[in-house]
Amino acid sequence: MRDVLDPDSDRGRVYRSLVGHPRESAGRLADRAGLSEAVVRAVLKELAAEDIVMTTGAGGAEESWEALPPTQVVEALLQRDAARWTALRQTGTELEQLYRFARRDAGHYGALEVVEDAARVLAVSGQLQRSARHQLRAIDMPPYSGTVDHYLGQEALQRERMADGVVYRTIYHGSVCDDPIAGPNMARMIAAGEQARALDDPPMKLAIVDSELAVVTLAADDHPGVVSLLVRPSSLFRALSNVFESLWRLAVPVTTTGTGTQLDARDRQILTLMASGATDDAIARRLGLGRRTVVRRVAVLLAGLGATTRFQAGVQAARRGWL
Repeated sequence: MRDVLDPDSDRGRVYRSLVGHPRESAGRLADRAGLSEAVVRAVLKELAAEDIVMTTGAGGAEESWEALPPTQVVEALLQRDAARWTALRQTGTELEQLYRFARRDAGHYGALEVVEDAARVLAVSGQLQRSARHQLRAIDMPPYSGTVDHYLGQEALQRERMADGVVYRTIYHGSVCDDPIAGPNMARMIAAGEQARALDDPPMKLAIVDSELAVVTLAADDHPGVVSLLVRPSSLFRALSNVFESLWRLAVPVTTTGTGTQLDARDRQILTLMASGATDDAIARRLGLGRRTVVRRVAVLLAGLGATTRFQAGVQAARRGWL
């Protein structure tokens, strides 16, 4: 739908022509847009189905067309992204709660315990996983301070717990693939069954076990190293749980399989048009391909990128340097 505002796209040319020349026939629109009448009629049919244009004539050769107001079209585009913005706002509100709670004296908030000893911080991670009965949700982000042995031990414990039926859902920092230890660890865990997503800049390192305990790990303010905040069931715990779920919806699925590191020119064009919001029909017309070919390639690209929507595919492709 977004490409209707692009003056270089077929849909954009037709819509722009109608905005400036109301109640035009398909033939006249074809002349103005520099397209064939068959293409214009196909575009008009698409735009009418999306409530962007409408007919004003009796049909047939005398049929004429009218554009809906641009403000109405733009509003429809904005509403399409409304859920995403709602999630962002919700995350901001919940992080504000975390900000306030984290700066209160732990002695005055019974649900919060501060752990500063480095050895105990690592021990808490293992205890969390061993106590999980249903699921463990985590946000993993730099600094990656664990040794190779630490990661191997973590992998063994995670495999054991997943074999027991514990579901692992992890949001990784977008740079994880560049880390020589954390990157391969992530790939092995995904292959073993972990559900993983990536976000460019998560706000915190977090682990949540079932509905019982959350651990926020932060850089210490007054000495080197980190501190962990252990949060038990409370309004703060619910805020952290909501933050995770909001970020999970915003994050992009990560897959260890894909279409390969090389992308041919045609697939790159398809991905670019997908990310701009173009429909399969619009992509087919723009690239001179059959619609079935486009549908097939879109499905392959979505699967290869581990994406469930065209927006996610665009983000994944951009992250991999394909666009």
